[in-house]
Amino acid sequence: MVTEELVRKKLETVIDPELGIDIVSLGLIYKINVLPSGNIDILMTLTSPGCPLAGVFGSMVRDALRSIKGLNVDKNVSVELTFDPPWIPEMMSEESKAELGF
Repeated sequence: MVTEELVRKKLETVIDPELGIDIVSLGLIYKINVLPSGNIDILMTLTSPGCPLAGVFGSMVRDALRSIKGLNVDKNVSVELTFDPPWIPEMMSEESKAELGF
């Protein structure tokens, strides 16, 4: 069974190529909805609206979820980018802040 916890754990393997830290620890994942239909809706942000990697994060998220048995990521996973609220460094985990010197 797919759970929010399982999805979040898989997303911890998605590393921001510029910062070298996973997108969950960076605070980029705003919401994960695992629906009874089997669909998964993910609402996330980026560190800035001008992020040059904006076009690849959706694919990176889907690729991380491909290992979930029985999940058709191309059909059942929706990744939406938002900048409301805008990301701020305080959204990072304490470990990430320490690693980046915040």
